Amino acid sequence: MNQLRQLFGGRGTSAGQYGMIVALILIIAIFEWATHGLTLNPTNVINVFQQYSYILILALGMVMVIIAGHIDLSVGSIAAFVGIIVAQAMSQWHWSWWAAIILGLVIGALVGAWQGFWVAFVRVPAFIVTLAGQLIFRGANQWIGNSTSVSVPESYQTIGNGFIPDFGPNTGFSNGTLLLGLITVAALIWIEARGRAKRRKMGAELVPMWVSVVRTGILVAVTLFATYLFAAGSAGTSFPVVAIIAGVLTILYGFITRNTIFGRQVYAVGGNANAAALSGVSIRRVNFFVMANMSVLAAIAGMVYVGYAGASGPADGTGWELDAIAAVFVGGAAVSGGIGTVAGSIVGALVMALLQNGLQLIGAESNLQQIIRGLVLLAAVAFDVYSKTQGRPSLIGGIMRGLGIGRDKTKTDAGEPTAAEQPKSIDDQSTVSLP
Repeated sequence: MNQLRQLFGGRGTSAGQYGMIVALILIIAIFEWATHGLTLNPTNVINVFQQYSYILILALGMVMVIIAGHIDLSVGSIAAFVGIIVAQAMSQWHWSWWAAIILGLVIGALVGAWQGFWVAFVRVPAFIVTLAGQLIFRGANQWIGNSTSVSVPESYQTIGNGFIPDFGPNTGFSNGTLLLGLITVAALIWIEARGRAKRRKMGAELVPMWVSVVRTGILVAVTLFATYLFAAGSAGTSFPVVAIIAGVLTILYGFITRNTIFGRQVYAVGGNANAAALSGVSIRRVNFFVMANMSVLAAIAGMVYVGYAGASGPADGTGWELDAIAAVFVGGAAVSGGIGTVAGSIVGALVMALLQNGLQLIGAESNLQQIIRGLVLLAAVAFDVYSKTQGRPSLIGGIMRGLGIGRDKTKTDAGEPTAAEQPKSIDDQSTVSLP
């Protein structure tokens, strides 16, 4: 039984802690049945990642904002504001696509610094600052673009609707995608082997070999299935460029939140700002960079979407902030701050994206889609809150520990963390060790 717990989430976990993973699987299964196989059709899977990539990108920044105890309502307007400037830079000012992208990143950073200044140094609540930003940058988008659409050149559209290049003989699959999948599988095996070797060298307790083999096998199986879906698309398609962008950002922000001092400080500020300040954490610095980082990611999301759509329009970014916030809360973040993970937010983003895609495939009306998505958000947050009030690990934290990703805790004789070491965050990250 202990070995089963090590495989599926650690001591004290139950099937209830995996609600979001189960929900994701159920959503896929239900819509796969209801659409007669369209949900997992390779072409549809590729379209989902291209169409809803902005949710994945925004969720990476929003989770840090929410962990720090804030909220950002301006991300959709910032994305639209940056998008129209980038589009005009190429279409009217005749800038090259790479120069326009650099301009977009700079503008995103400046906007983030502006909002971060008000939040961190003037101490205006982030809700008010970003609500003002939502109005300011939405108006600026329509003023600069004259409330019209501005098209972008095909060379730029690659970042939104392009694919990795293919090569080799015609096998009926994308050879480039197959190679990428094999590299990912090799990386998963190497990470597991390296982790076991490192723990053995340090004299730490090792999980049984069969646990490592089974959980690595599950990840490999999921990776191979995803590789098949992306490689088996219609002619001319393969793994989307935007999926690579989102994947790289996910790895980067996962590392920042789990393995850097700044990431631990974000959890500390959100968990207890006063205690963090007494530990030497600069609250102003954390708040400033969290807000600035969110605007940069909003700029990236806006530029990616413009590439996907082929033009920037006055309605771009409408409601994006709600999609990003919903993804983070569905993924297990706490409204009060201090709790949340990148992995959980990605799961939440996939839940919301696949739910919306499935509803569209079955022809559900727009108003019904909104009602269902709202109910899913409410149910997910209520379920996670209930699990935490019962003293159980958060659902995403259980999964992360089951995969061996969370940090180790010093155990008592009964095998449980001591009271002083009880984790506050989903993946134990808010239990900080500050220099």
